[in-house]
Amino acid sequence: MKEKVVLLAHCILNKSSKVKYHGEKNNLERDEKKKQLLKMLVDNNISIVQLPCPEVTCYGVNRWGHVKNQFDTPHFRNHCKKLFSIYLEQIEEYKNNGYEILGIIGIDGSPSCGVNRTCVGKWGGELSSNEELQSVIDSISMSNEEGIFIEEIKKMLEKKHLNINIMGLDENNIEDIYKALL
Repeated sequence: MKEKVVLLAHCILNKSSKVKYHGEKNNLERDEKKKQLLKMLVDNNISIVQLPCPEVTCYGVNRWGHVKNQFDTPHFRNHCKKLFSIYLEQIEEYKNNGYEILGIIGIDGSPSCGVNRTCVGKWGGELSSNEELQSVIDSISMSNEEGIFIEEIKKMLEKKHLNINIMGLDENNIEDIYKALL
């Protein structure tokens, strides 16, 4: 029987890497569901590789929330490629030695790691002098597209002819990931 490996978006294992939402209470139900996901992986003897967070490594933990449009720059895309390159080598090494890569799990809603949904909008500029701030805020929405890191991961996998399933974790419906992995 092949050993199994899954790669997880950084914030699935480290909630401290997410943008801080001031005033938001810890979502204990969401945290409990993530714990159940991790328990399922461990109970099924599935090895876990934690991907890096390109937002933390580029902007730190005290960053403001961003939308995909802000990350769609040559610098951020190159940053994502550099971060993933060593993980791509690990994937090749595992595959070359008979491991089964079950997939990569991103986090839906993220401007970087979203797989099915990402946050978009006309977010940017100086807040204190923006006379149309409410229209900027109102422009923010979820879009059925991938985040920048996931887009770059897919390109790198395709270039190497690696067919790896990439799944989006909906933090409110984690059960879908169970079905996809088992």
